[in-house]
Amino acid sequence: MNDNKDKTCCCRPPELLEDERPLSEKEADEELAAFAKAIGHPVRLEILRILSARATCACGEIVRDLPLAQSTVSEHLRILKEAGLIVGEVDGPRVSYCVDPNALNRFKKLVARLGPAAKE
Repeated sequence: MNDNKDKTCCCRPPELLEDERPLSEKEADEELAAFAKAIGHPVRLEILRILSARATCACGEIVRDLPLAQSTVSEHLRILKEAGLIVGEVDGPRVSYCVDPNALNRFKKLVARLGPAAKE
């Protein structure tokens, strides 16, 4: 198996930035719903785990880790990318993908807002 764990990532995740957008407006609810829809399939959760564990991952490498056709994996990647949870960069004949840490942080904050208010 070709393992790219030690290769330099050609798809660099965005710099981690502080997100100051509101967490309790209608737009934030729509954003949370879009994130939830994107991760609402077990395969997409597995893809996020695979990408989180590696510096980069071309689509073909993800296909080797999943019992699915390349076209099916590509569709799941497209959905995750549309939601902003991953970024992709064309590298010759392949596309390399990385998890966007800013999107994951935003998702975590939006989900945390659903819980009971912290006692101060």
